[in-house]
Amino acid sequence: MSAAGAMRRGICLAVAGLLALELSGCGGPKQYQVTWFDLFDSVIRVTAYCDSDEEWQQQSQALHQDLLRYHQLFDIYNYYDGMTNLADVNDAAGGTPVKVDDALLELLVLGQQMYTETDGRCNIAAGAVLSLWHDAQEAAVLPAAEALQAAAQHCDIRCLVIDQAAGTVQLTDPEMRLDVGSIGKGWAIEAAAQAAQARGLDQALLDAGSNIRAIGTHAGGKPWVAGVTAPWDEDGSTLIEVELANGQSLVTSGDTQRYFEVDGLRYSHLIDLATLYPATYFRQVSVLCDDGGVGDALSTGLFCMPLAEGQALVDRLDGVEAIWYGADGESVTRTDGFPQ
Repeated sequence: MSAAGAMRRGICLAVAGLLALELSGCGGPKQYQVTWFDLFDSVIRVTAYCDSDEEWQQQSQALHQDLLRYHQLFDIYNYYDGMTNLADVNDAAGGTPVKVDDALLELLVLGQQMYTETDGRCNIAAGAVLSLWHDAQEAAVLPAAEALQAAAQHCDIRCLVIDQAAGTVQLTDPEMRLDVGSIGKGWAIEAAAQAAQARGLDQALLDAGSNIRAIGTHAGGKPWVAGVTAPWDEDGSTLIEVELANGQSLVTSGDTQRYFEVDGLRYSHLIDLATLYPATYFRQVSVLCDDGGVGDALSTGLFCMPLAEGQALVDRLDGVEAIWYGADGESVTRTDGFPQ
């Protein structure tokens, strides 16, 4: 659907059954797992420790409801009864301000902030360009250069007007379209994790593939562990194990899962808005930080800028580490604080 691949048409709505696993030789909490297929065009797996089946049922159901609500709010293709979502906001482009949910308002404010932080590499107002690439992927045909140039005239984030006091959003350009694929899933995972913690869930790992977020610790107080593997690795020999402290997120952007081919050439879903074509600086970028929404935006922005510029960006941010896998299929660069 977008530069970071958010919601799409035809999403599978099956939800996997719950699995409870007793911890061997321990009278403490049980380990539980659930896998969902109906959210953000992703497979989302939750592993958690709870004291009872009843507690797990309550926590998992509430967590799924939160994520489903965000999925619907950020959807640019579908409409939902009783909800004003991004599809509605896009439809109102050029008109009067639209009253929106607080969560959607917060997401769009973050989008404006991350546009500035990434010097426009992460731009939630670039839906006009991104929709052309989405259609191109569906048809396996490259968009016309003239169409891309015309669409690029309607991506000025200054035309996104947010009134936080009134709770409204207005697109002053009738041709502008918002697309939050670069930050939506990360923001949703972060917000849902914080809400789950407030409900008393204190040991869990939310794994949405490219977005992983830790709550508390694993069994025995050990940190949760996520993995980063080189995109060209076929046997897992370059796996880097990343320990996640409570509240940390590991977010990855790359061309290994979401891409398409035309005439034998591979095109990433991550669009470099400076060229209007898929970014070619790297094969993969992973970001380790304390906010999943910020991490999502940064991984997109870093993927779409030269290495030196990306390193300078990370260096000026507190609590952010990153690793870049080069387009040459062999070079790896990491910040000093990224696990070795």
